[in-house]
Amino acid sequence: MENGAARPAPAVIVAIDGPSGTGKSSTSKAVAAKLGLSYLDTGAQYRAITWWMVTNSIDITDPTAIAAVAGKPEIISGTDPSAPAITVDGTDVAGPIRTQEVTSKVSAVSAVPEVRARITELQRSIAAAAEPGIVVEGRDIGTTVLPDADLKIFLTASPEARASRRSGELKGADVNSTREALLKRDAADSSRKTSPLAKADDAVEVDTSDLTLQQVIECVVTLVEEKRAAK
Repeated sequence: MENGAARPAPAVIVAIDGPSGTGKSSTSKAVAAKLGLSYLDTGAQYRAITWWMVTNSIDITDPTAIAAVAGKPEIISGTDPSAPAITVDGTDVAGPIRTQEVTSKVSAVSAVPEVRARITELQRSIAAAAEPGIVVEGRDIGTTVLPDADLKIFLTASPEARASRRSGELKGADVNSTREALLKRDAADSSRKTSPLAKADDAVEVDTSDLTLQQVIECVVTLVEEKRAAK
């Protein structure tokens, strides 16, 4: 460790993928903060462009209409894990993008190839500019966005564990209906033609069903530190 203090740790790009409710965001933020890395929530970017579409009355059921305006909104993502900010055309949308209306429409918008191309390009430029390295979380990071990431992790959990976590986040939500919504979202994200939710062949799978958040964080931190040491 002595010589580790003398020179900065090598930059490391970490891709964390997986479906909703696996602890992906909490884990990614905590790992980035602990290791002094930047952090990017790619789901927030898809939510942001969906929010813009809804706000501007774009027909979400018409992929051609979505594709035609995919390049219009200016989306800027902050990469500080302790306060990840996101703006659209200068408006802070961190709160508005979490509404049920946006949540229910994000799969349809993010399935449009032109939207994915636009957001993927944005994600790659942010990762390339992150000097100390970055933790990027999403659904297609290891497979599509950053296929050359130094470390790829795929978080999974049982539908029951995911539903109970997500309904805890959405105060008062019914666990069964939350489970149905999660499974519906999984099906939509896994079956879309462009960059589906999938585990990269070289990803490390971590099942978080029976782990505490702290245990998941420690597991991922260890994996990142091992990768750094090997660089």
